[in-house]
Amino acid sequence: MTELVCGLNNITEQAEVTCFRNDREQALIETIAKEVRVALIYNGISHVVMMACPTALREFAIGFSLSESIIGEVKDIRSIEVEPITAGVLVHITISPRSFAHLKSHRRSLAGRTGCGLCGVEQIEQTLKPTIRVENSNKFNLNSLKKALAYLHKHQTTFNLTGATHAAAMLSAEGDIISCFEDVGRHVALDKLIGHTAINNDSRQAALLLTSRASFEMVQKAATANISIVFAISSATSLAIEIAHKSNITLVGFCRENRVTIYTHPQRLYLCNKTLSNVNRNNLAVM
Repeated sequence: MTELVCGLNNITEQAEVTCFRNDREQALIETIAKEVRVALIYNGISHVVMMACPTALREFAIGFSLSESIIGEVKDIRSIEVEPITAGVLVHITISPRSFAHLKSHRRSLAGRTGCGLCGVEQIEQTLKPTIRVENSNKFNLNSLKKALAYLHKHQTTFNLTGATHAAAMLSAEGDIISCFEDVGRHVALDKLIGHTAINNDSRQAALLLTSRASFEMVQKAATANISIVFAISSATSLAIEIAHKSNITLVGFCRENRVTIYTHPQRLYLCNKTLSNVNRNNLAVM
């Protein structure tokens, strides 16, 4: 697979702003997260326009293609070419004839807004994909989650500058952050991580950590990537819990320094060498 590399590396820009603090006006230069239109074009046909940060677009193209089941594996992508234009970025993706035939039969046109993964879906039934059941034996010690949470901010360089991005991080069983991607769109951040993970195939990956809420689309994307444990800083939605249950995914929300809330399949988690399948799963202290 080849890629025409372009010079899109700036994820922030500067803006003149007026700030009021303690009733005093002050002119400042603020660092702002860069948000651009990114069009994904498959075999010459425009499929979707998403709002995203203009970095890691190769990973985004691969992750989106996998999480939307456009391709079955990375080798189904023949090439990726990134073309910056005045209005945004065009990402030309050449996929195998088999994948393209599948895409055309299930094609939808959508214009993605920040934080929205459903714009343009024509029927309600299209929002829910066939359930993918995740089957792996990953285990995770909740004590290791505290380590990941403590170090997460060091990987959120754009958020630390702007306060405007979500992050998706892949964790090892020991709580090390293997890789982390940020974006103004939480779906895009996860797609970038999924694409990176698919390229590198790191055997250490054990769990996913999201800085956003756990909505059903995030759980669906995790299932397509065979991720069995999903941690989220915020809450999970009702549909996310339903899909996680059906997909055999351990879904955990409100991941903070001293608590977690486990919604589904607690048997993959343990604390002090004790699995959590038969204990009170809500508001557990992470020692």
